[in-house]
Amino acid sequence: MNASTQESAREWLPLGTLAEVFGTRACRSMSIENVLIGLFLVDGEIYAIDDICSHGNAKLSEGDVDGFEVECPLHAGLFDIRSGKALSAPVTRDVRSHGIRREGDLIFIQLRR
Repeated sequence: MNASTQESAREWLPLGTLAEVFGTRACRSMSIENVLIGLFLVDGEIYAIDDICSHGNAKLSEGDVDGFEVECPLHAGLFDIRSGKALSAPVTRDVRSHGIRREGDLIFIQLRR
């Protein structure tokens, strides 16, 4: 099985409705299958990345969000919430991004391992 076949075979997991997941917040943290995920709502789109900074043990979902960038609350490194890409020192390693799909008001996630 090649990588794209493996990716498409992975299960989409339901997270709940937009209101259930976010309420009045624009970001939150969820543990899904023992993976801590940061969920971000920006301009009506939902993005999911690993919630633990690759540089230190801090939750990215507790950082400041500006556009598509989240600042780690521990050392102020920046990540792109769309891709998980590390954008500024002291962070040098990306975090994983995860697939998000919406069906009506329901949100689904596809974890990338």
